[in-house]
Parts: sequence; structure tokens; C-alpha cells
Amino acid sequence: MKNIPDALLFITPGCPHCPAVLQGLSELVKQGMIGSLEVVNAALRPERAAELGVRSAPWTRIGPFILEGSQRPAELKKWAEMAGTEKGICEYLKELLSTGQLAMAERFIENHPEYLAATLPLINDPETAIQVRLGVSVLFEEQTGSATLQSLVTKLGEMSQHEDHRVRSDACHLLGLSQSSAALPFLQQRLNDEHPEVREISEEGLEILRAGS
Repeated sequence: MKNIPDALLFITPGCPHCPAVLQGLSELVKQGMIGSLEVVNAALRPERAAELGVRSAPWTRIGPFILEGSQRPAELKKWAEMAGTEKGICEYLKELLSTGQLAMAERFIENHPEYLAATLPLINDPETAIQVRLGVSVLFEEQTGSATLQSLVTKLGEMSQHEDHRVRSDACHLLGLSQSSAALPFLQQRLNDEHPEVREISEEGLEILRAGS
């Protein structure tokens, strides 16, 4: 059975966009794309809003995805369809990073470190925008030495052999952050890489591993 997400909506009196978002979410409930919808008046339940970091309305959560501000019905439907999928997590983080919402992406990974793996396709794609690539690196840096990051060493090692030097460089940087001895052979292999940037980052990664050993 498909994983059907639940939704939470914060509204405020006089909010011009809240009724449209409420209607859009209600339609998704009727269509069976959302399992349940909870609506909270932030003016009457300020403690609940503060607990979730709600600063303005409408504020919507569909499954794990937090959406701030007005949302078109098509957007609400898209995130309902993608909730609970790795592709959806990847797309959500890509949108946050490409629109300058790094802090929101950081909170998302802080609350759900298991979703860090969903960002790997962004690193593995040479055409990923530089702003997004840098944002993903920040997310990984905050997980330096964590079990979550260390569990990705094998996949990062495979990426360190990618045909594009940009992917190899980023993979080697993240391997260093893992602080795992399992990253050693992958980084050592890239010391003889044809591209100077990859060689330099590999050496830096090895220095990080040596310092932590």
C-alpha cells in the first residue's frame, strides 16, 4: 500500500492566502492523497506554533516536508505524491538549497539525519548547480564523523571514481569528513588523479583522517 502522508496547516485570522491552501489540502484529503489534515489557528495556539518554529501563515507540513507561504494546488499535490520517497526528499532539499533556504535544509537534516543519503544524487550529477552542491556540502559538514555519514562511505567511494572531476572532487571532500578508516583506500587512489583539484582534495581528506586517528 502506498504511504499516504498526513498534513498539518497553521493559519491566522485575516491571512489572505490561508483559505486557498486549506481548500487545496482539503481536496487532497477527499482524493485520498492525504490521510488526515490538522488545522491550527496560530493566534489561539501560539505555544504550538513556537514549538514547531512557525513564524508566519500559511505554514504547511505534508509528511516530512515543510512549506512556508502560499502554495498552489499543484505544489501541494506534488509534495503529497513525493512524501515518503527518496526522490521526494532529494527534490525537496534541492529546492530549498536552490532558493537560498539553507537554514531550513539544515534543520530538516538535523531532525532527519537518515535523509542525508537522499542528497547523493545531487552530488553525483555534474550538472547540479554550484549553489546546491555547496549547500549539500554544508549539510554533510554538520554530520562530520557521524555514523550517518560513515554509512555512506562505500557509495561516496564509488562516486570518487566518477568520470567527471567535479563529482570526484566533491566525493573526496565528503569522504574526508566521514573520519572513517574505510575512506582511506578511496582517497589514496585519487592521489594520482589526472585532475589537480581532485588530487589536492584527496590529500586534504587524508590529512583529516590522519588527524582523527
